[in-house]
Amino acid sequence: MLVSVLVPVFNAAGTLPSALESIRRQRGVELECVLVDDGSTDASLAVLQRWAALDPRLRVYPIEHRGIVGALQYGLERCRGQYVARMDADDIMHSQRLAAQVALLEARPELAGAGCHVRLFPRLPRGKQRRREYEGWLNSLRDPSDLARECFIECPLAHPTWMLRSDVFQRFSYRDMGWPEDYDLLLRLLGSGHALGVVPRRLLLWRDSPERLSRRSEVYAERRFVAAKAHFLARSWLAGHARYVLWGYGETGRALCRALQLHDRHPQAIVEVHPGRLGQRIQGSPVIAPEQLLEARRGPEGAVPIVVSVARSSPRNLVRAALQRMGLREQQDFICAA
Repeated sequence: MLVSVLVPVFNAAGTLPSALESIRRQRGVELECVLVDDGSTDASLAVLQRWAALDPRLRVYPIEHRGIVGALQYGLERCRGQYVARMDADDIMHSQRLAAQVALLEARPELAGAGCHVRLFPRLPRGKQRRREYEGWLNSLRDPSDLARECFIECPLAHPTWMLRSDVFQRFSYRDMGWPEDYDLLLRLLGSGHALGVVPRRLLLWRDSPERLSRRSEVYAERRFVAAKAHFLARSWLAGHARYVLWGYGETGRALCRALQLHDRHPQAIVEVHPGRLGQRIQGSPVIAPEQLLEARRGPEGAVPIVVSVARSSPRNLVRAALQRMGLREQQDFICAA
């Protein structure tokens, strides 16, 4: 059974040898590696060609610079495997990564694909708390229900850990919407009813550096993630609902509220615990205490959905627990979208 490893490359000459070696030493699978050099201006192409001369499983495709989406689309069209695994040119994968993911997908035919857990490297100083929290959150997700529940918090699978069934990957592919292409694809998959899984092992060393595309490109800015969430929420959770109850109006809740307004979705009420805000109106909506929520969510056509927009895991879980005590069910009555 052939696995295609899809690797877009742009000016990665310094990290390619370790990435390619980790691909070559995969155990328990038959593989090909589709390497798309996206118009690199450093020695990346020469490095790729030198390694390809040593291993016929490595196939190199030089193209004029198209950007990440164009390079991924080009490479995906040339993948011949039953499964397509993503990998970045500056990361390193465990020798059992591909075999473990194939085993999961073979055992679970209802899954369209799977990721795995990660370890960021080089290790971050404790001052980089947000990235450490993101790594911990990713590695707390262990099954398809976790991924579906948490998908509007952040992208719940690190892109270079993905392995998808080729027919699904080819059908959905990548598109350029001005926000992260991986998050867009993942939300389209889940929104179409596909289930995704995860191998709960740290099988990818995920490089974190200032040179990463996600650090340099406006496409990966926080406001673009929020725009993607609002786009998909309006077409899924809030489809058919012009009104919703928003729990949380800190920085995270404000940003999501404004993004949803562009889709003509407006809060019927805003739940806050900050005593200074209670009784006020924000954007025309009353600010209420949690105990007023059940009454406030009533509408002429029934109860409106609840969107919890609280950034940190601990307070978000407290909100979840409070809503569950009210008899409300996650993914039926409320959803978390940080």
